[in-house]
Amino acid sequence: MERPSSPACARNREPILAVLRPWFADRRHVLEIGSGTGEHAVHFAAAMPQLVWQTSDRAGNLPGIRAWLDHARLPNTPPPVTLDVNGRWPEGPFDAVFTANTLHIMGWPEVRRLFAALPAACGADARLAIYGPFHEHGRPTSEGNAAFDAALQARDPRMGLRNHQAVTDLAAAGGFKLQRVVPMPCNNLCMLYQRGA
Repeated sequence: MERPSSPACARNREPILAVLRPWFADRRHVLEIGSGTGEHAVHFAAAMPQLVWQTSDRAGNLPGIRAWLDHARLPNTPPPVTLDVNGRWPEGPFDAVFTANTLHIMGWPEVRRLFAALPAACGADARLAIYGPFHEHGRPTSEGNAAFDAALQARDPRMGLRNHQAVTDLAAAGGFKLQRVVPMPCNNLCMLYQRGA
């Protein structure tokens, strides 16, 4: 099949890689939640060959991810696995988790389920990296983010930008302590958490 393409991925992959490279430097097995097109996976796995990069997404997105993995033919990208936060998770333990632009697509109950399931999938010292646009204290951080939030909610009222403090509270309940918030281009954030910190 033709490989799917995301213009946003092409724009943000280098800034994200600059954050992930040191944060995941001593990691070995990463679970990517919501791999989308698969473009992030092949870019990051090629740049960080010490990592086994496990892609995952809902079943409908797996063919596109497979197309990218088959094209790249990297030794550290096993076949993608199905992951719906409401269902069964892949077996770990993973020592790192990455997700980009997913929390605003899920409903808030699904966001809560994601964080509730993380401890069982992760090792005792796992690291977590979350990328995307967020509200600050319940408010948009830019006009662009406000417009994006409105567009999401018009598409589906369950969607919308999340308050990063609320996300951090969910992470903390599972033992993941916020270590750093990295401002990213286009008013996005990369939030880095350490389990057992």
